[in-house]
Amino acid sequence: MSNEILSRLADTLEDRKLADPQVSYVAKLYAKGLDAILKKVAEEAAETIMAAKDGERDKIVYETADLWFHSMVLLAQQGIRPEEVLDELARREGLSGIAEKASRAEMNGPAGKD
Repeated sequence: MSNEILSRLADTLEDRKLADPQVSYVAKLYAKGLDAILKKVAEEAAETIMAAKDGERDKIVYETADLWFHSMVLLAQQGIRPEEVLDELARREGLSGIAEKASRAEMNGPAGKD
């Protein structure tokens, strides 16, 4: 069910690429470009952090939803479907953090950064 929500949201975000920025918040973000989208993701990440520091469960959920939404706007702007991120998470499932980090180093070569 969660995958369906992400897929439907991704479809909606794709549709908003063709929407009028005067009537669609997402279309307005797209029109402003990558820097505006990145700024919004950073802002929502900071708000999520502050909600967590305050320990307010409902606010954490609300701010995390905003962060995920704006992260999905970024993904859509970059032509990335949420399924690609879910596939990456599935690939990492069961790996220790140390093993996963080592596999990234192997993929990126000796000069790779995390």
